[in-house]
Amino acid sequence: MPQEKYLETIPVGTLGIIALESSRAIGQKVNDYIVKWRREREHAHASTIAFAGYERDNYLIKAQCPRFGTGEAKCVVKETVRGDDLYLLVDICNYSLTYTVCGQTNHMSPDDHFQDLKRVIAALNGKARRITVIMPYLYESRQHKRSARESLDCALALQELVNMGVESIITFDAHDPRVQNAIPLKSFETIQPTYQFIKALLNSVPDLTIDAEHMMVISPDEGAMGRAVYFATVLGLDMGMFYKRRDYSRIVNGRNPIIAHEFLGKDVEGKDVVILDDMISSGESMIDVATELKSRKAKRIFLCSTFGLFTNGLERFDEAYKKGLIDRIITTNLIYQPDELLSRPYYVSADMSKYIALLIDALNHDASISEFLSPTERVQRFVTKYKENQKLGIQGSAD
Repeated sequence: MPQEKYLETIPVGTLGIIALESSRAIGQKVNDYIVKWRREREHAHASTIAFAGYERDNYLIKAQCPRFGTGEAKCVVKETVRGDDLYLLVDICNYSLTYTVCGQTNHMSPDDHFQDLKRVIAALNGKARRITVIMPYLYESRQHKRSARESLDCALALQELVNMGVESIITFDAHDPRVQNAIPLKSFETIQPTYQFIKALLNSVPDLTIDAEHMMVISPDEGAMGRAVYFATVLGLDMGMFYKRRDYSRIVNGRNPIIAHEFLGKDVEGKDVVILDDMISSGESMIDVATELKSRKAKRIFLCSTFGLFTNGLERFDEAYKKGLIDRIITTNLIYQPDELLSRPYYVSADMSKYIALLIDALNHDASISEFLSPTERVQRFVTKYKENQKLGIQGSAD
């Protein structure tokens, strides 16, 4: 196992994980992995004081954010955290949670979740040895830059967290990672789930031919170029892209509407196509791109997105699937996934819990996480195994 090398490194402090209510499900999975790994480890230092509390049945620390009748809230941490190396998990997109305001039911917004995160940090009273926030969808990441007289919300949020004592912030596929310039003296990591996308795609589609003649990677806009280039490079595929022509004379739903998608790249006729983006919001842009590719005679179309928000519901994707525009949609479980999404025949979930557990386990030992940030070798091993299994008639590949 890759984490065996941590055995000779003293942990920073006793590991503690606080999974806010929004992240309870993935937090439990992360905890179970770490419990399993540390139980299986055998090393000469297990009985020393530096490893006190290292092997436990549970690393989750109980914390609650009860609310008053007005909707105001507080945080109560129900266990000691003095000297702990703490990892706080929060999903600011979990709209399924509700609270009552003067008898009226409110769904929790990103603002509510971020405020609860700050309440947890405040309740720790500075007693933890180190605080790391794992916020998969970066709060206000879509408002990462200023145009004219606008608020710069993401930068302000990051500064708030570090001013409260947060040492490190880990996010996934930040909309624009340059926002970390707001906190240049603190650790900020934005991680791409490329390996998990490839793993989910290959395990769910057994008959892909992974070469430049049969597959292609598409960036739906200029902003997604970086992730598409990496994805295409590790698989040895060609890449194409669309750029969006917008109507800058008006604003609809907070943005300038798209007039047309213009394509740049090689011929896609007869090829399986993977479209990569950081998020699926309404889905309008993704489906427009899929429609354009189908008009160019693309074979099968797979949508891969880190965050499946589906803010306008799933009907549009149901219709696109019935029309044959899309074959699979793959998103991660980093944010809330409603049951109606999980039940769709075209949907595949890329599980990120093991990956987060590996990150926490490594960071607790102050070990390098470079191999997790650039998983090229893991991807290539997986693809090689997939091709071998194809020859043997076995579906999928090894984990």
